Order: sequence, then C-alpha cells, then structure tokens
Amino acid sequence: MSTTAAAEKVKITLGTATPGGGFPVYGDAFIAAIRAQDPTLEIEAVNTKGSTENVPRLEAGTLDLALVQGEVVHEAIEGIGRPPANLKVITAMYPTAGLFVVRADSPAHRIADLKGKPIAWGAAGSGLVILGRYVMDGLGLDAAKDFQPVYLDRAGDGPAMVLDGRVAALWGGGAGWPGFKTVMSSAGGGRFIAPNDDEIARILGRHKFLKRIVQPAGAYPGQTAPIASVGSWSFVLARPGLDAAVASRLAKALHQAEANASSQLAETTARNTLMAIPGPSLLHPGVQDYYRQAGLSR
Repeated sequence: MSTTAAAEKVKITLGTATPGGGFPVYGDAFIAAIRAQDPTLEIEAVNTKGSTENVPRLEAGTLDLALVQGEVVHEAIEGIGRPPANLKVITAMYPTAGLFVVRADSPAHRIADLKGKPIAWGAAGSGLVILGRYVMDGLGLDAAKDFQPVYLDRAGDGPAMVLDGRVAALWGGGAGWPGFKTVMSSAGGGRFIAPNDDEIARILGRHKFLKRIVQPAGAYPGQTAPIASVGSWSFVLARPGLDAAVASRLAKALHQAEANASSQLAETTARNTLMAIPGPSLLHPGVQDYYRQAGLSR
C-alpha cells in the first residue's frame, strides 16, 4: 500500500459482519462518508462472521480496518483468553445498549421471564453474543445454560424467528439495528426488555468495563420512552502497520463528515472517540497526528 502523497489513491478493506446485522449497514455509511470527503480513499466492505473473526484477521493483515464490538475489543486488548492484540483505534462508532426484543403480545416482561426459553443471541461470531454473555453473567446467569441458546448463521435471520414464535426473544443492540427495526415495525409490533436499575448496578459491579447506556426515546418504531441498559462503545480498528498517513486521512475525512453526518454516523465523532477509548495509547498514531493538527485533545 503506497502512501507517498495525501491525494494518492489508496485501496483498503473494511471487515463488517454477516448480512442483516448492524455492522454492514454502518460499514456502508462509513464508506460513503469517507468517499464524500476523500474520493482517493477506496474502501471495500468485506462481510465476515463479525467481531470475533475481525480481530484475528486484522492481526493477520487480511483486513486493513474492521468494525469490532466493545466487549471483543476489551478481551483482545486485555488479552482475555488470548495474547493481547496490537490493534489501534481509528474511531469510535456508537454505544450499544444490550436489549432483548420480544413480540408485543409476549408474556415476558423481565429478563427472569425469559429463563429456560429459546433466545436468539445473534450470529455466532458477533460481539453481541459476548455482550449478552457478560450481561447475563452479571445477573448470575449463564447465557448458554439458563436459556435455550440459538446462534444464527446470519444476523438477519433473527427477527423472523421472533415473529413466528421459534424463539421467545432476540438479543441485540446498537444504533438503527436492523433486527430491532424489523420486529418493532412488524404488524403486531414489538417490545424491549432491559435490566432494571438494580440489575444494571449488579452487572456494572461485576463487569466494570461495561457502562450504563441509554437508548433514547424514538430510536425505534413504537419506542416512546428512553431505555437504560448496559453495554459499551464499538470501534473501527486498524491492522498493525497501517500507514500513519492513511489513518490520518481517515480521521480527517471522518471529522469533516461530522457536519453532515448520516444517522448511522451521528455518534462517530472525534469528541466521542477521545471520550470512549480506554486509553490514549490505543488511538492510532496517524489519528493522533490529525487530532493534534486539528486542535483536538482528550
């Protein structure tokens, strides 16, 4: 990859996830925003199994950039169950409040009501599955044993399973998440189930890297009130060795795109990135360079 001039054409790949999930939708918006500001940055979206595939592919250099759920970032950087990963942040994406969605006529109103029921936790490689595992663990539950777990081949398969009764609920989260949109906008409508305040406190007490996150009112059809839950920020990560000039151009294009951001990228800002990263050393040096030039600081 040559990066000798700022205007030189560069081709890079972006790992997303399975069709029907939030990452491919975000990836399309991310690419469109970059293209509008810097057409010489050509980004190709690559569908993958999700966050848990994206991290090793970044490490192997078969992807230049990838979208990674916050819980997977945490485990990769901290070396939980694996050696620590040498990956750097290009930008924060959005915060994900983990929630269940059920049909509006479901008898379930609390997480406890879902125990023993079939639950679609998401695509097997999705970071949402890992978020669900942490949230349930914080409540003293095992996502794989205290429920009937269903893992999807494609994230887009989940909503139909809720609507036709094959599963009692679909776990998910994120801005404009397609699975939630489908269930909430269906003829019968849907309803969200989230941990209550006491449960949120228990989860955060056990897993301190998670944060209290509120899904704002009106985020989905029929959602008239804000919903508090727990979750974390997802990030766009770069492979080891991604040229600093390329990372700087990406940061500049994203910052310029903030003024006209699409709904998918509404929370993809330099300010949120500086707030959301666990530590400044995780920011790609090229992004740091641009932030310094633009007068941005943590």
